[in-house]
Amino acid sequence: MLGTDFTKGSPDWLDLGSPDINAAAEFYGRVFGWNFASAGPDAGGYGFFQQDGKTVAALGPLGEGASSAWTVYFETPDAEATARATEQGGGTVRMAAMDVMDAGRMAALTDPAGAEFAVWQPGTVKGLERTSSPNTLLWAELHVPDPEATLGFYQGLFGWRWEEMEAPGMTYRVISTAEGDLKDTSFGGAAPLQPGADKSRWIPYFMVEDADATSATVQENGGSVLMAPADVPNVGRIGWFADPFGAPFAVLKPSPDM
Repeated sequence: MLGTDFTKGSPDWLDLGSPDINAAAEFYGRVFGWNFASAGPDAGGYGFFQQDGKTVAALGPLGEGASSAWTVYFETPDAEATARATEQGGGTVRMAAMDVMDAGRMAALTDPAGAEFAVWQPGTVKGLERTSSPNTLLWAELHVPDPEATLGFYQGLFGWRWEEMEAPGMTYRVISTAEGDLKDTSFGGAAPLQPGADKSRWIPYFMVEDADATSATVQENGGSVLMAPADVPNVGRIGWFADPFGAPFAVLKPSPDM
């Protein structure tokens, strides 16, 4: 289960690029009850989604030519080295490693299948302050044409391990960090890109207490339903949505068996 004791390769940050910071903050505030706090006058509009004063995600303006989307960041001890390894493994560097004041160091990358991600080398900011509780990040899921091959790329970067499980109509791979018990260190999964899907991507899953109520709130506030809430055996009730600017995300009400 995703926690906040981050190790190499674990998701440690999450942010949304949006064309309208205020409207996006209002939407997610209504859906998840988050408050938005600016990172300061020199942050270019970037700020933090918070729950009870704890940072659970972040929000910033879109880069030129980019589409609104959530970006999952993974922990690295050396952002430059991870960027080099990304290129050596067949991926691309969208933004070279750079300092974010004294908070840490980041790089924006794309895997060989075209899924965008980023890495975070912590400084004074270690990462998200709350996960795996209601209305926070619970799971990160990769959708690519060839999950096994793409996971091999990430294994080269982070040492990830994975286990196969059979899901309805597919083989699903549960991903864990390099060290520790597989179940205890699992944080996400990889699934084959489904017919009709537009691109490879990482999708963040947020824990909710009622997926159907969340679906209604999304629609009432200008979002759309990509996949109506449905039960997945031994996992829980899952729904996929897009915010008013087209950024996809998912929610999960976990079953006791998860």
